[in-house]
This record gives sequence, structure tokens and C-alpha cells, in this order.
Amino acid sequence: MALQITTLAERPEFSSSLWDMDHTWHEFVLNDPIADLFYARATTVYADHVLVATDEAEPGRLAARGCMIPYVSDGAGLPDDGWDGVIRSGWLARERGHRPDAVSGLEVTVRRDLLGKGLSSLMVAAMRDHAARLGHRELVVPVRPNGKHLEPHTPMTEYAFRKRPDGLPHDPWLRVHVRAGGKIVKVAPRSMTVPGTLAEWRGWTDLPFDRTGTIEVPGALVPVHCDVAHDYAVYVEPNVWVSHSLD
Repeated sequence: MALQITTLAERPEFSSSLWDMDHTWHEFVLNDPIADLFYARATTVYADHVLVATDEAEPGRLAARGCMIPYVSDGAGLPDDGWDGVIRSGWLARERGHRPDAVSGLEVTVRRDLLGKGLSSLMVAAMRDHAARLGHRELVVPVRPNGKHLEPHTPMTEYAFRKRPDGLPHDPWLRVHVRAGGKIVKVAPRSMTVPGTLAEWRGWTDLPFDRTGTIEVPGALVPVHCDVAHDYAVYVEPNVWVSHSLD
């Protein structure tokens, strides 16, 4: 596969189909209320921070995308609210006219029929290169470990730092980042928060949500907290901060 990776700003013809790829994201993940502070403006305000990949054999069809957001760190450590935190910071920076001093990755999505072909690694490398071209010395990413859903009750502080005998991370997606030069820094314990009524959660998951307590949801990294008496459930997802030095 001969992959061409550019910014959306360079390939604006993909703006209308950017979110139409056949993907593997679970519905509940797409309902984080903070997400629209980025995604509603991704094709306009942030087009230079969105990467699009096409195969030369299918130049008019997206193979993968990668999203980043500039945000204000003010020299502080990586935030505990991870993914939500950098999106909020990036949005506030624009609203207040502040100049961002950092950049964070948000996602890499590969078309379902192309999974397992190494595109994720190529997209991470492209995000590193693009962040460097934009003048950044570091790319940080609140990584969503893609094997963690198999162990929803394992603390992320344990899972994130588990290694294979060869010294690489146990988790496949963390392994991609480390192989690309990333360094695992810390856990973001409340990286993504998805609240909803029980009716909304039933619609997102096809589960009954009919008992108070913790509910295991397919694709969720940790259990969802459900309160039947008060008609809501909340998912608080931990991610793993990875730092890519670009020096």
C-alpha cells in the first residue's frame, strides 16, 4: 500500500466525508459532551491539525485520519482530565485569543477493512512529523489503550505500565507509541467523561441499565456507574499520557 498523508487543509475535498469512514468506535465514546468543542470545528478551525491518509490505488477514499489540537499548557504538567482537558484548553485559547504553546494528539482512526496493515504506526509517525513542522518540540497524546477493555476491573495504573518480556508495553496501542519514540508518563484518571440518562445509555449500548451499581459495557475501559433511582449513568475513562519528544 502506497499511503499519501497530508493535512485536511491541503485536501479540503475530504471535509464532507471525514467522519464517514467505517470505523470501530463504540457509540458511547462518541457522546462525550466535550468532543464538539473540537469536532464541530475540526474541518474549519483545525484543518491544519487534521491528517488525512489515502491509498494511491484509491485516491478519493480515506484510509485513515489523525486529529491533533493545539492547547495552552503554561508549563504545567499533563492534566488529569487528559482528552477532555486538552480539548477544553484548546477551545478556551481560541475564545480568549491566547496563543497555544503545546499540541496534543486526539485520535487515530483507521478504516475497518485496513486494520492490521500497519497504518496506525504510519499515522503516529506522520503526527510527530507534522507537530515538529508546526514548531513544537513535543507531541503529547492521551492514549486510549486498545486492549484495556478486556480487563475493565484492572486499575489503569497497573495496566499502563505492564510490560512484555522484551520490555515493550503489554498493550498493543501503547506499544505502537513507544516504538515510535513515545514515553509513557502517567495516567490521566478522568480523561473522558460521558454522562447520560439510562435511556441514552440503553440506546448507545443495547444493555438494560436496570440496576444500580457498576455495569460492564463492551468496549469500555472501566465499568460504567449506574444509578437507577436518579436515572443516570456516568462513564469516567482513564487514558495514558504519552510524550513524544520531537528534538
